[in-house]
Amino acid sequence: MKRINRQLLLAARPTGLPRPTDWKLLEVPVGEPGEGEFLVQVLYLSLDPAMRGWMNAARSYIRPVEIGEVMRAGAVGRVISSRHPGFAVGDHVSGAFGVQEYCVSDGRDVTIVDPALAPLPVYLGTLGMTGITAYFGLLDVGRPQPGQTVVVSAAAGAVGSVVGQIAKLLGCRVIGIAGGEHKCRLVVDEFGFDAAIDYRSEDVQKALRQHAPDGVDVFFDNVGGDILDAVLTRLARGARIVICGAISQYNNTEPVKGPSNYMSLLVNRASMTGMVVFDYADRYSEAVAKLAEWLAAGQLRSMEDVVPGGVSAFPETLLRLFRGENLGKLVLQVADA
Repeated sequence: MKRINRQLLLAARPTGLPRPTDWKLLEVPVGEPGEGEFLVQVLYLSLDPAMRGWMNAARSYIRPVEIGEVMRAGAVGRVISSRHPGFAVGDHVSGAFGVQEYCVSDGRDVTIVDPALAPLPVYLGTLGMTGITAYFGLLDVGRPQPGQTVVVSAAAGAVGSVVGQIAKLLGCRVIGIAGGEHKCRLVVDEFGFDAAIDYRSEDVQKALRQHAPDGVDVFFDNVGGDILDAVLTRLARGARIVICGAISQYNNTEPVKGPSNYMSLLVNRASMTGMVVFDYADRYSEAVAKLAEWLAAGQLRSMEDVVPGGVSAFPETLLRLFRGENLGKLVLQVADA
């Protein structure tokens, strides 16, 4: 019987939070690999806040997903047919396979992964783009030194939780900002941060005076908006702010809220730098090797929030990111591994 591929296409550009009408579920025959290609069955999909930006037509660091195109997504899958010398049937692979059940690939930007070394969802999180983003964003852009104070927003999320743990390994004092008592407990008890600030129930600026009395040396920001503005008032001299994301702004129907306290950068001789992980493509292996070493040694805790449901569950599962409902890396299971 001919295999059917269920694909999720972008049907319209969202205004505010994506709605069910912004998507189209399509069933098409599974393609056959040509010479130099292989067929992947997708097992797990990576769900990331950046996806919301990819749905917009505005100029960005990566081209937008076009209307009628399969939604872009990182994924892990299994090779089930191959005419490529570098990929054999049964290999597990990671790549940008999209929100669909099957994908024909020529192998470009595809990596073979080993499920014996780590569960497959980890290759979408700590050993995938999430961990690589945390690694280079903190080390290359944030440049923390032992004894310095590092503050991380969205600290219970996929990137933030790894950033804070790496900073602790480097001998820093680490403060996480997260939403809700449960997430704040997780940040301290599971991820080993020194302190956590609940932005839903605390005055962030006041709490930073308590937890970072000498100022913030590195701020790794995944949130933007009011959180960024609050941290700007508490910078130490020479502070570095890493702009990794701004999830608080992605679904705005009004103009993006910029920082009103930006003059603190001048006063404190500080810097604020944008970070895009794709700029480090030629060094990915360096990051993965070190992250794997820390994981194997038990020095790094990896947390994946795996949601079953398949391709059709993608639209609703994606919204969990913007409602702050995920813990660690959000992953959608498409098929049984």
